[in-house]
Amino acid sequence: MRIAARVSQQQGVRIYLAGGAVRDMLLEQTATDIDLVTEEDALVLAQLLAQEVGCEALLYPEFFTAKLHFPAFCLDIASARSESYRHSGALPTVHLADIGTDLKRRDFSINAMAVSLNNEDYGQLLDECGGLQDLKSQTIRVLHTQSFRDDPTRMWRAVRYEMRLGFHMESATKELLQQSLSTLSCISGERLWYELECVLNETKPEKALSRAAELGLLRCIHAQLTCNSLLDAWYDHARQLSLPKRPEAGLYLALLLYPLEAAENERVAQLLKLNKNLQHTLLDSTKAKASLAVLENDTLLPSFIYHTLCSYDTSAIITNLIASASSNAQRHMRLYLEKLRYVRPILNGDALISLGVKPGPQISAMLTRLMHARLDGKTDSRKDEMRLLDFMC
Repeated sequence: MRIAARVSQQQGVRIYLAGGAVRDMLLEQTATDIDLVTEEDALVLAQLLAQEVGCEALLYPEFFTAKLHFPAFCLDIASARSESYRHSGALPTVHLADIGTDLKRRDFSINAMAVSLNNEDYGQLLDECGGLQDLKSQTIRVLHTQSFRDDPTRMWRAVRYEMRLGFHMESATKELLQQSLSTLSCISGERLWYELECVLNETKPEKALSRAAELGLLRCIHAQLTCNSLLDAWYDHARQLSLPKRPEAGLYLALLLYPLEAAENERVAQLLKLNKNLQHTLLDSTKAKASLAVLENDTLLPSFIYHTLCSYDTSAIITNLIASASSNAQRHMRLYLEKLRYVRPILNGDALISLGVKPGPQISAMLTRLMHARLDGKTDSRKDEMRLLDFMC
């Protein structure tokens, strides 16, 4: 930021720190999203700054924005601008403007503050929308009555900020949100999934999901979706199993959709335009769910457990481990995840060929038998496998 301020000063351009970073610093929290705003051409400034510090600048001329990639973080630079929307949910049409106009087009008052980085008024807070007062009163408030209709994704962000910061939504803002729920159908699946993914990446996403269910946002994804104490317990279990990392968004999503039938799961995947990996996780979750009945038998051989589960995505198996009510099925899935999926026979295809086995389907059949024997404890050495191989031949 100091370098950006110096470069701006040399160019005779005013520059500000704006948005979430200002909010977080005023709350004495770590600022993670660094957004700089200039009243001139951000694209030119971004390229000058990239040359100064030796990093890459990605330019987005249609929005007068740029992103600078550093090893540990990204920095966004934007021209101060106004926005207009052709229709609800459309991407904005932008026009260059001054910093005051830029702040007034933002989502919530607590995100509509800026701090000057200019020599003559360095550190001065710009707060024309009452954001500081709303921080003090812990209030989430939109800046105008068309805010949610202009950009329906703001509804999800309102919920996310409420729960992350421990704030409350102003009554008029809450009313505007609920009046605007139908406009969520106007935004693309990709944008809707981005907002839901942001929720799932929160420290405790069940808090925001519960609030979203209360306000009617979850029903806009699927009428049967809900957030209750059972989902709370599942998410807590997911965090315990994922330590020291956070659960992946795909695991949280699979648990959220777990009560739905396979066809409904697929409809949600299509609505959100999920990528192939996430679609695979959801599909495998429903397939593994259908396999739970056979996993309830308490006398299953390890080889049977392995071949029942080995084709499923790991997150899908963990989803069913968490959500299953069967202790036997849970035990078998835990055995697979902790041990069986790592088991391999000592002899591989190349070893079999070197021993004189002709390449062909019989190689695969022999390896499967060797694998079964290894899983079921019938072999534990190369000598054992060679003896079994002699029997097969």
